[in-house]
Amino acid sequence: MKTTYYEADDILVLRMDNKPIVREVSQDWNTHVSYAADGTVVEIVVLDARACGAVPVQQHAA
Repeated sequence: MKTTYYEADDILVLRMDNKPIVREVSQDWNTHVSYAADGTVVEIVVLDARACGAVPVQQHAA
């Protein structure tokens, strides 16, 4: 999984897999989920991430 935060736009992108995205669904106005052809989640995008408490992302030791 790769996490990218675009501070200037306050957008958090959580990339779960490198599969091609075939479908995107808005869960609400600021959370969007992208799916692969097999139905697995490929990416989650959170708009206004800091404002809704999604940033800072907590890092856990492996």
